[in-house]
Amino acid sequence: MRDFKGKRYWLVGASEGLGRALAVKLSQAGAEVILSARSTERLDALAAELPGPAQVVAMDIADRDSVAAAWGQLGQIDGMVFLAGVYWPQSAKAWNGPEVEAMFDINLTGAARVLAHVVPDFVARDAGHIVLTGSLSGFRGLPGAIGYAASKAGLYSLAESLDGDLKDTSVDVQLVNPGFIRTRLTDKNDFTMPFIMDPEPAAQIFFDHMQRGGFARHFPTLFSLVFRLSAFMPHALYRRLFF
Repeated sequence: MRDFKGKRYWLVGASEGLGRALAVKLSQAGAEVILSARSTERLDALAAELPGPAQVVAMDIADRDSVAAAWGQLGQIDGMVFLAGVYWPQSAKAWNGPEVEAMFDINLTGAARVLAHVVPDFVARDAGHIVLTGSLSGFRGLPGAIGYAASKAGLYSLAESLDGDLKDTSVDVQLVNPGFIRTRLTDKNDFTMPFIMDPEPAAQIFFDHMQRGGFARHFPTLFSLVFRLSAFMPHALYRRLFF
């Protein structure tokens, strides 16, 4: 079981939803949290509510210089949790170029910009904890998910590569793949979302995975089985069932 007392964790994308709820869990567990997002207004309010020490560092993960400047303000950290993400539901028949590019740039390339600083530091110290937030949508392509599903699939692959490359070090890599969580992003959906969860119980599952260890956690469990089993389907069968 991982002990968070006295540890410093950088939460990228902590201003609302799952990130905000997880910040509360980590603070309650004794960690000092560094909260990052583009706007500091909600982060300042969150920091004031937390039971433990908190630092607010504004950062735009779409901007390499902004990420570098934020990294320079942190000081030594023990862990980083990447929770940032953007989403617009859309089919390839209604392709919106700027929105698709933004989903890749924030959800996947944004993670790479942050990891460009975190990974070399952790490897040099032979210590650290990296947690990436994927999605059940990252298992296979989905209807109406151009941009989002692909960016999350890339994040899944990135996490697996990191875990493999760092398996002989003391740097721990974890991946969390949630299903639908009630946030401003899922509010954009106009379809029924099975097993949708509120941020607080989802954050508890997320926190438990961080504490217990192991590489990946997919939830809700029953819903995740649909996506995990679909990975074994031939493409023709998958397309017939899901599209």
